[in-house]
Amino acid sequence: MRETLAGTGVMIRLGLRRDRWLLPFWIAGFALISYSTAVAGAELYPELGSRVEAATALNATASMVALFGRIYDPTSIGALSLIKYTAFMTAILAVLMAILVVRHTRADEESGRLELLGGGRLGRDAPLASALTISLGANLALGLLSAAALTAGGLPSSGSLAFGLGWAATGMAFSAVAGVAAQVTASARAATGFSIGFIAVTYALRAVGDLAEPGPSVLSWLSPIGWNQQIRAFAGDRWWVLALPAALCLVLVPAAFALRAARDLGAGLRAERPGPSAGSLAGVWDLAVRLQYRLLLAWSVAFVLFGVVIGSLVSNVGELLNSPNAQDLIRRIGGQAALTDAFLAAEISIMGVLAAAYGVSAANHLRSEEASGHTEALLGTATTRIRWAASHFAFALAGVTVLLLLAGVSIGAGAASAVGDAALVGRSTVAALAQVPAAWVLAGVALAVFGWAPRLAGMVWVFLLALVALGEFGVLWNAPEWLMELSPFRHSPLLPVDSGAVPALAALTVAAAALAALGFAGWRRRDLTA
Repeated sequence: MRETLAGTGVMIRLGLRRDRWLLPFWIAGFALISYSTAVAGAELYPELGSRVEAATALNATASMVALFGRIYDPTSIGALSLIKYTAFMTAILAVLMAILVVRHTRADEESGRLELLGGGRLGRDAPLASALTISLGANLALGLLSAAALTAGGLPSSGSLAFGLGWAATGMAFSAVAGVAAQVTASARAATGFSIGFIAVTYALRAVGDLAEPGPSVLSWLSPIGWNQQIRAFAGDRWWVLALPAALCLVLVPAAFALRAARDLGAGLRAERPGPSAGSLAGVWDLAVRLQYRLLLAWSVAFVLFGVVIGSLVSNVGELLNSPNAQDLIRRIGGQAALTDAFLAAEISIMGVLAAAYGVSAANHLRSEEASGHTEALLGTATTRIRWAASHFAFALAGVTVLLLLAGVSIGAGAASAVGDAALVGRSTVAALAQVPAAWVLAGVALAVFGWAPRLAGMVWVFLLALVALGEFGVLWNAPEWLMELSPFRHSPLLPVDSGAVPALAALTVAAAALAALGFAGWRRRDLTA
């Protein structure tokens, strides 16, 4: 056992060095969100009556329960304020931790790094052990820092600690799932897809289980995300539930090591099918489509499903604002139609951010191809640098457009079926397409970084998350207006979209084109890097 773990400490130090920017940003980001939410909740619901009223409305709305879960103590400011974070943000954390583990195991194996390191004194199990150790430390730091932030925001320390440890334990459970996926599959993309698919299934189980009356049903108890909710932080603090994700780790971590021992380096327990004996690619444009279409297809399915669910919530918006003051506000802003527009505008803007994330991912494929050595081989042919880079960048731009088109149609269809207004399909589609230029700007940023500083490609994700945090909490942080204006999402028009939005859309498109030109210029001048 000692020989198989040789070099684990070195691998941990190497992994921490590689993630010296991403991990602190993730941890600080979750803590900052926790603190801001605690402060905002106290300001929004200062009185017991307002808390009970809001919690009752949320629990009575099936669609909201499916998305976020139930509030088990309507009088608790903590339970009400953090309702979106016990399920939704837990799923986000699970995705981040799955990506982290796959990056340090299967991705390094696929790129050949582990084979190179294995020429020294590196045990077979050291990469997996180091990845899980880094994940454990990151989860504990994130959970404890978030608990401290909640306490600093005015929430009870006991509930804050239960909430933070819930995040930490659930994140570690999904890290163990990713560790198993990295042994079963033969590529980093497949391992990531398996892990995210597992997260989606557990989220769906929790949603169905929470809708049961009286909830939750046994389905919620089959989901690690459901376990996090059943800790019931700020609503009883059921500490014993933390044993469930810990037990899952005790099962999956040894299983991952056993599976690693049963396969060869570079192989997966599930072998990949061989491709056709004769190729059918006509050039780099066909190659870009071949490499990226499956990921776009998966995103498309998710956008359509999520869009229909979001659109169907329109009929329940009025139920959440049923107090006399809220009803008076609805009348002032233009009635139920204006409230519907405001709700759809908020959800479409979220889809715009998610589409931008896809654009960054697709554009960053340029960097992964270069690092793997594929680009060097292609450029040894008649393929030019600009043509190769343009193929992937064009696919990223087209993918963003397709995703937002699907989002607009699916949200509109869901809303139209809920309220019986077919015109919402067209209006939602136009509003979603109006988010395209802002998402293109982020793809342009990714290309510019690839062209001039390819080793910093991961920092584009940090930039995107910073923009999201600024848009979500900028007002609470009293951020200066000039800083808020730097976000392209701030200039995207919302429902209803009219001719006055054309100048802003044109400016965003020009900005995206300028960033792309900057990226191509840098790519033409620099050397290839590993």
